Order: sequence, then C-alpha cells, then structure tokens
Amino acid sequence: MEALLLSTLAVAIAEIGDKTQLLSLVLAARYRRPWAICLGILAATLLNHALAGAFGMLIAQRLSPDALRWIIGLSFLAVAAWTLVPDKLDDEDALPTTGRGVFIATLVAFFIAEMGDKTQVATVVLAAQHSPLWAVVVGTTIGMLLANVPVVFLGSRLADRLPLRAARFSAAFLFAAMGLWMLLR
Repeated sequence: MEALLLSTLAVAIAEIGDKTQLLSLVLAARYRRPWAICLGILAATLLNHALAGAFGMLIAQRLSPDALRWIIGLSFLAVAAWTLVPDKLDDEDALPTTGRGVFIATLVAFFIAEMGDKTQVATVVLAAQHSPLWAVVVGTTIGMLLANVPVVFLGSRLADRLPLRAARFSAAFLFAAMGLWMLLR
C-alpha cells in the first residue's frame, strides 16, 4: 500500500503544470470529447509507466543495494531540480489527427509526451525502490489521472486558477526530501 500511495502522491504533485497537463488542455479544446480523452490518457499512462516500472525493477535486480541507494537518491534529487523548470507545449500541430478518433490521438500523443518526462523517470525510480510493480504503476497512473482529468473536464478555467509555481516548488521539495532520505538512511 505504501508503494501505491507514495507513487500516486509523487506523480500527482509533479504533474501539475507539466507539458502533459497542457496537452490535456489542448486535446480538450481541439476534440471536445472528454471521456475519450480520459480513456486515452489512462491507456497511454498504463502502458508507458508499466514499461518504465519494469525497467526500474530490472535496474534494481542488477545493482548492489548500496549502488542502487545512491542512484535512487541522486535520481530523486535530479527530478526535484527538473520539477522546478516549467514545461511548455512545443507544437500543438504535432498532435496526431488520424481517422481512428480521439482515443487513438490521445493515446499516441500522451505516450510520446511521457517518453523521458519527469513522471516517467519518477516511475523508474519508484519501481526500483518499491514493490510490487503493479502498485507503483497503478499509483503513478492514478496520480497522472488526478492531475489531468480535471483539466480535461474543466478546461482552461481550472488551468488558469492553479498555483503552478507553488505546485512546482512543492513537488521539488517532495522529490528532494525523498532523495535526501535515500542518501542519508
């Protein structure tokens, strides 16, 4: 249960103001089909984070506990620093617009947007540190949904009211605290 709750909290906080939240807003404005967009976010996140979590577990099996502790601690500190940098959606026109519908467009766009993203890195790190894998993947997916589904349904009104700077600093503090805890324990 600890892995599930920690993963949910870490990703939900880190996701506020992230490029995938901006992507949610763009998709909601472009397609106006919130349920299809939310299902696409769910499917893309489950797939992406399952792969990231499996990679994290593989790393954990291959390294000594001491080396793993240092890598995890330093990774959390790196994610903390990365969280302080606000994201911007680079190119709205880069979104796929295949004839297969809003679900496929969202699935592809979200899967690609999550590649190398701080929440994907956090999933790798969390899976290397906590088990079972399903709890980390479900937790990170719930965190992603907690941050993005309201944006899809409430659109720009909600995004304009979120204290993004405070959220970024809170997320950075959370990741830094986890990194220091790993290094000092």
